[in-house]
Amino acid sequence: MKNAVRSFLNYLKVERNASPLTMKSYGDDLIHLQEFFEEQHGHIPEPSDVNVSQLRTYVAYLHECGYARATVARRLACLRSFFRFCNREGICETNPAKPLRTPRAGRKLPHFLTTDEVGRLLSTPPANKNDGLRDRAILETMYSAGLRVAELVSLNLSDLDRASGIVRVLGKGRKERVAPIGSFALKALAAWLDVRKPDTTASAAEQDALFLNRFGKRLTTRSIGRMLEKHIKIAGLSIQTSPHTLRHSFATHLLDGGADLRSVQELLGHKSLTTTQIYTHVSTRRLKEAYEAAHPHAQPHTQS
Repeated sequence: MKNAVRSFLNYLKVERNASPLTMKSYGDDLIHLQEFFEEQHGHIPEPSDVNVSQLRTYVAYLHECGYARATVARRLACLRSFFRFCNREGICETNPAKPLRTPRAGRKLPHFLTTDEVGRLLSTPPANKNDGLRDRAILETMYSAGLRVAELVSLNLSDLDRASGIVRVLGKGRKERVAPIGSFALKALAAWLDVRKPDTTASAAEQDALFLNRFGKRLTTRSIGRMLEKHIKIAGLSIQTSPHTLRHSFATHLLDGGADLRSVQELLGHKSLTTTQIYTHVSTRRLKEAYEAAHPHAQPHTQS
């Protein structure tokens, strides 16, 4: 099993050009499967010895442990892909994961900030400190371009075109897109670039990073999370607020401002329009709340 997993991950890297994040997720999922087998059966079976009944037991175990439906769905996708690879390579005769049914994902509306809340958050980093200028540039860029955290930390100086007001982004599946950034973000970036000091002993890739830590090296996604957590507390925002909240806010505010769904899809880098449509539910809900609060005939008539 372990040899098959190594071969599969190498296949993802070399032939499918999978992102490091995808490889880590799939690697972790397959380690979890092996740990389950070891705990339940006392050993890790060969891929050819795994059957659909065992995998259904594993899926039931995931549900019993309280994993979110999205997590279970991702792990099922990993299993199908892994055993399809094993079947194609002659490691096992069939794909035992093929009959497994993916749980229907819940329709959970994303948490977002109002424009006033975004303004409060963006104003919290101090302008008299280098890390404050950096944090302001990070928050402005994330909100202005609707970036995922992984996309933000992978940005290089060469990806930013200040004259045109755009940034080149490497999204999921290594799909590249061009994202416009507004005047506020450009101003914040200019202030950060004036004080940005890379570690000259680091590799060229590290030195080219747009956003650096205090050691002059590329920031990590975890560092962004810690930074945002600090500023959320200062701004007095909901603890639900995460780095992805700025992306949700970006999409919601665009639709509220009259942007069409296809344009928002392109700006977010969504492969499917269905993924983007969840933001229409957010905007519709807000319109309904505004209607019910303001329209004289919106509330049900009560008998005296």
